[in-house]
Amino acid sequence: MSTINDTHRADPDDAEMRVIPLKHYGRWTAACLIGLIVFACANSMLTNPRFKWDVVWQYIFDPSILQGLYATIWLTIAAMLIGTSLGTVLAIMRISKNPLLSRFASAYAWLFRGSPLLVQLIFWYNLSALYPTIDIGIPFGPTLASLDANQYITIYVAAVLGLGLNEGAYMSEIVRSGLNAVPQGQREAAEALGMTGPRILFRIILPQAMRVIVPPTGNQLIGMLKTTSLVSVIAMQELLYSAQLIYSTNFQTIPLLIVASIWYLVLTTILSFVQYLLERHFGRSDIRSAAKPSQSTEENVNA
Repeated sequence: MSTINDTHRADPDDAEMRVIPLKHYGRWTAACLIGLIVFACANSMLTNPRFKWDVVWQYIFDPSILQGLYATIWLTIAAMLIGTSLGTVLAIMRISKNPLLSRFASAYAWLFRGSPLLVQLIFWYNLSALYPTIDIGIPFGPTLASLDANQYITIYVAAVLGLGLNEGAYMSEIVRSGLNAVPQGQREAAEALGMTGPRILFRIILPQAMRVIVPPTGNQLIGMLKTTSLVSVIAMQELLYSAQLIYSTNFQTIPLLIVASIWYLVLTTILSFVQYLLERHFGRSDIRSAAKPSQSTEENVNA
């Protein structure tokens, strides 16, 4: 390094060299065009009286809207909890060496991913047409309890079942991809230390797979938030259905849809920030490994 530095200082042309920054004409042109488009859209939205922003601000905190917002939040959380738990179990079954478990998990994903979610919601809502009573007991044996399907499969139960069971099929593929991303050597090393299968899964495999699982899971959570609007077809009063009930009486369709969109954007922004924090938490090992080479390079240059 000393010889290279001496040679560099001895170069007479070094004092005459200047660093000329590149002219990014394309970047500035694109930025100006985007700025003009954003300004034109914002000006149109603010100056067009047909948007009726006074009506929007009148209903933004309406009790009916807030009630629907609360229903959307708890429905999203409940469906994602069911979907994530079920998806994790199905993913473990899918990578199992037991062919029966693996094929059952594959068939589940095929069935629920192959049929529209809207159809599944309507199906669960009308389950009593197929099974008027829900019998609990020993298969091919005595019945311990018999429940009225119309009484227990309510709108809320049908919505949670439809969203949660459908989400489980997608989450199973996400979790499975994360588990497969962990090198096989990690499992082999843990087995060499005498660790049991469940301990290897929860202490070695899953923590490493989380950095692969978290980003698509965050996307699924945000998607679930917006997908809850589908339960309006079974007359559940979530955010969109609450807006529909109001504009069906005052005929202010566009302002009420804007109210629902604003709340969806607020919730999506919050969830996106939480997703960013989780990705940074589980990806901190990658950040450290990326920082170490740069530090060593800087030390070599200084030397």
